[in-house]
Amino acid sequence: MQDNRPIGVFDSGIGGLTVLREIWAACPGESTVYFGDNSRAPYGTKSKSTVIRYSLQNLKFLESKNVKMIVVACNTASAYAYEALKAAADVPVVEVVTPGAAAACRATHNGRIGIIATNATVSTGVYKTAVESAAESLGLGSLEITQKACPLFVSLAEEGWWDTEVTKLTAEEYLKPLKDAGVDTLVLGCTHYPLLANVIQKVMGESVKLVNTGVATAQTVRNVLESMDIRAQGCDSAKEFYTSDEPEMFEAVASPFLGSGLPAGTRHFSTDRYEVNG
Repeated sequence: MQDNRPIGVFDSGIGGLTVLREIWAACPGESTVYFGDNSRAPYGTKSKSTVIRYSLQNLKFLESKNVKMIVVACNTASAYAYEALKAAADVPVVEVVTPGAAAACRATHNGRIGIIATNATVSTGVYKTAVESAAESLGLGSLEITQKACPLFVSLAEEGWWDTEVTKLTAEEYLKPLKDAGVDTLVLGCTHYPLLANVIQKVMGESVKLVNTGVATAQTVRNVLESMDIRAQGCDSAKEFYTSDEPEMFEAVASPFLGSGLPAGTRHFSTDRYEVNG
């Protein structure tokens, strides 16, 4: 059965575009609607109840676009709001934490996994819990998990300082505990971090496997489309972009995250108008 409705994707801003890019690569022919809640970013500094409310409002907006799936391309929203979104949505909901955790478990050889993310994501312990759950499902033994918050990586990514000396020095400071722990697999637990992958790889060493949660999430999206038999067929794919802030500012910053030119015509929309329980 074909289903040519779009896939809805939301993030607190532009980091989720790295996930969108991977969805395009894994699911060619699928239409997408992306909403970046830039005016209320970052979610990482907000309370759990606020993030749930914002996420449910974003859900309502994307459902108004007749989407067939929701992708939560934000680690904080995945950590805080996934259960609320799953309960409220009429379509499948895919988050970014579980796919990344499972990919890390499949990649490790020595059982030592590192996780880098924002303060909010690390403080929830959601990745640690997800990795432990995935390890149990895969029949792995006990794992040694080391977490480190790397908040400055977000600013460096948005400034376009992807491979500078400042970024290298910052990475060396942040990543030292992970190197000391001897991790052989490192989860990039923030959607901004893939832009800094070259520097992170240099600091960690070529033998360490970096897990891009966007790649793992896109594979999950494809698996859900196939298992539910809701793939798009025989139509031209469309790409729509919305932001709660100024569209011109969004487009100026967003293009590097997509790895290709951002289609013109980003539109403004404020999800504050939606009343939700959360």
